[in-house]
Amino acid sequence: MNEKEGLIVGRNAVLQALESGRTIDSVTVAEGQRGGQAAKIIQICKDRKIPLKFADSRRLDKLCNGAVHQGVAAFAAAHEYADLDDIFDLAASRGESPFIVICDGLEDPHNLGAVLRTAEAAGVHGVIIPKRNSVTLNYTVAKTSAGAIEYVPVVKVTNIATLIDTLKERGVWVFGADMDGTSWNELDFKGSIAIVIGSEGKGLGKLVREKCDFIASLPMKGKINSLNASVAAGILMFEAAKQRN
Repeated sequence: MNEKEGLIVGRNAVLQALESGRTIDSVTVAEGQRGGQAAKIIQICKDRKIPLKFADSRRLDKLCNGAVHQGVAAFAAAHEYADLDDIFDLAASRGESPFIVICDGLEDPHNLGAVLRTAEAAGVHGVIIPKRNSVTLNYTVAKTSAGAIEYVPVVKVTNIATLIDTLKERGVWVFGADMDGTSWNELDFKGSIAIVIGSEGKGLGKLVREKCDFIASLPMKGKINSLNASVAAGILMFEAAKQRN
């Protein structure tokens, strides 16, 4: 296993990691591998809803940097994921209203790491990411977070739009960061809130935007019409932190 990257290679090593209950972000199996240990690995992934990918041997060779992978490789998370209740429990333990950040499909681990670092500094109680089409808690995220990954609960959910409905049922107001909304410094971020940050290239998904109670916009005075996702997230987090103090 390459500890730096969280890469586990080989059928037995991957199977042991899965059976130990270790948090696995994804498993890649060579096309045509269906019997023996490979079949058991595939079934465990399905049972635990671990993202499962199939690839040809050439792609696996490249993924594993030439290591003998026997047709199976996995990426372990750099930290355990939390449950949604953990976020609410942390807020309650501090005597505060929940303050949540939702990342709707960030793909750059440096951005997620920066969001976690800023979230910890701003007093955010937890960060939520989707299970698919998103960067996970890999080792680059951990390094970029500068230790914040140890203190900010991260929850992985199947569907962000459904998650927003759940938060609303629990009394949380949801603010999406996007263009053509209300200026960021004219919104009330006090109380139970969640701030949704879209992906680097596409921004908020259409359904996710529709689910938000408010759209928070950052007026752009230059020639560039958007900010880096983690920078935009940081501005909104600290505006909320200022109002909540």
